[in-house]
Amino acid sequence: MNISEAKQQLINTMKAYSAADRFGNPLLPQEEQRPLFLMGPPGIGKTAIVRQVCEELGIGLVSYSITHHTRQSALGLPSIVHKSWEDVEYDVSEYTMSEIISTVYDVMNDTGLTEGILFLDEVNCVSETLNPSMLQFLQFKTFGRHRVPDGWVIVTAGNPVEYNRNAREFDIVTWDRLKRIDIEPDYDAWKSYACSTDVHASVLTYLEARRSSFYKVEETADGRQFVTARGWSDLSSIIRIYEKLGIGVDRVLIGQYIQDAETADDFASYYDLYNKYRSDYKIPSILAGSSDAEIEKRASEAPFDERLSLIGLLLDNVQSDISAVVRTEDHAAELVKLLRRVKEGEDIGSVIEEEEAVYQRFRRMGVLSRDAGLKYESVLEFLRSHEDSADFGRVKQDYDSIIADMKKSAEEARTRLDNLFAFAEKVWGEGQEMVILVTELTIGIYSSRFISRYGCDAYYRYNDSLKLYERKLEILKKGEELWQQNTM
Repeated sequence: MNISEAKQQLINTMKAYSAADRFGNPLLPQEEQRPLFLMGPPGIGKTAIVRQVCEELGIGLVSYSITHHTRQSALGLPSIVHKSWEDVEYDVSEYTMSEIISTVYDVMNDTGLTEGILFLDEVNCVSETLNPSMLQFLQFKTFGRHRVPDGWVIVTAGNPVEYNRNAREFDIVTWDRLKRIDIEPDYDAWKSYACSTDVHASVLTYLEARRSSFYKVEETADGRQFVTARGWSDLSSIIRIYEKLGIGVDRVLIGQYIQDAETADDFASYYDLYNKYRSDYKIPSILAGSSDAEIEKRASEAPFDERLSLIGLLLDNVQSDISAVVRTEDHAAELVKLLRRVKEGEDIGSVIEEEEAVYQRFRRMGVLSRDAGLKYESVLEFLRSHEDSADFGRVKQDYDSIIADMKKSAEEARTRLDNLFAFAEKVWGEGQEMVILVTELTIGIYSSRFISRYGCDAYYRYNDSLKLYERKLEILKKGEELWQQNTM
C-alpha cells in the first residue's frame, strides 16, 4: 500500500484499540493489541505519518530510534532491593524503569494526555544483546518489570534488509506478534502531502513529467545511488530558503539531497529552465490579466515540458495567495472561539495561559505541523497584543479588521485565479493543459477549500467530467515517454 493508505490503517487501528464497552473496558484487551510494524524503504514518510496521526487525533507521542539504545537504557539498570517474607529477610536484584517507558510517563505528566503512540524506529536493527528483551516487549509490552501504560499503542518501523546493512529478517515468532503494514513509494500519495506543505513548484512540475525519478535505489560502479521522497521534500525546503535569501541554487546543492547523479544533473538543468520560464513569461502580468500576444503565442506553441512548467509557475503563484487566505480563515476561526470566552467574562490572561499550555504541550512532543504551529503563534500574538485592553469593543474592532483584510485578499486571489483560467482558455482552449490545471486545483488542499467557499465559474465549467484525473495521468504518461525518447 502507499503511505496515505498506511496512515489510514494506523488511524483505524488507534480507534479500534481505544474502543471500549459501557464499563470502560477495551473491546480488544491490551494483551491482544498487537504492535504495528511499518515496513518500507527509507525516506517515504513512515515517521511523518505517525506524527500526523498524533496531531490529528490529539494524542501523545514518544519517539525513539531503538538503534541508539543499549540493553541497559532500554531495559533499565539492576538494583538491590531489600524484601521480607514472614520472618525471612533477603535482598533481590530488580531493574530500574526503562528510559523509554519512563519517558511515556513523563509525557503523560507534562501534557495530561493518557493515550498516545510509543514509536520505535529501526526495530529490525536492534543489537543481539537487546533482541531477547525486544521480543518480550513486542509480546507483553514490558521492558523488565515495567509495562507500557494502558492507552498507549506501540508502533514500530523498519527498512527491508536490502536497504539497510544492519537490518535483519525477523523470524516467524516475531512476525506473529506484529500487525505488519508494508508500504511502497507512490508519487500520487506523496503529492497529496506535498500540496499541503508548499513543496516547491519546480520539484512538483519536474516530477509530474518524470515520475520514474521520484524514488529509486540503484547499485552502480560508483556505489549506491538513490532518490527518496524525503530527499525531494528537503530539497524543496532549502530551495525556498535559498531563493528568499537570494542565494543561487546549483548542482552542488541539489546533489546534497538527490544522491543519484543522473537525476541531480537532470533536475539542475530543469531548475535553470524553470527560472528562465519564470522570467520570460512575466507571470505577474498573466495573473493580472495583461499578457501580451508574444507570450500567448509562445505558450501555445511550447513543447510539453515548457507548458507543464508554465502551468506550475502560474499555479504556484495563485496557490500562494490562496493558501494565505485559507490559513488566515483557520487562524480567525480559532481566534473567534477564544474571543467568545473573553466576551462572556473570562479573563483574557487565563485564556492566553491555557492556549499557550496547549501549544507548548504539542510542540514538546514534536507533533505539530507547520500550519498548526503558525496558527497557535498567530492566535497568541493577537491575544497578547490585547492582554491589557479593558475595552472588548477595541478587541472586536481589530478582529473585524483582520476579517476585512482577509476578504480583500480573497477577492484579489479570486481575480488572479479567473485571469489564470482566461489565459489558459485563450492559449490552450479545452486541451490537456486545462485538464491538468483543473485537476491540480481539485487535489490541492487549499485551492479546493478556497474554490468551495469563494467559487470560480471557469473551474466549475471545466470540472464536469469524472474522467479528468484519468485523462491527466494519460497525458503525463505520454509526456514522460516523449521526454525519455528525447534523452536517449
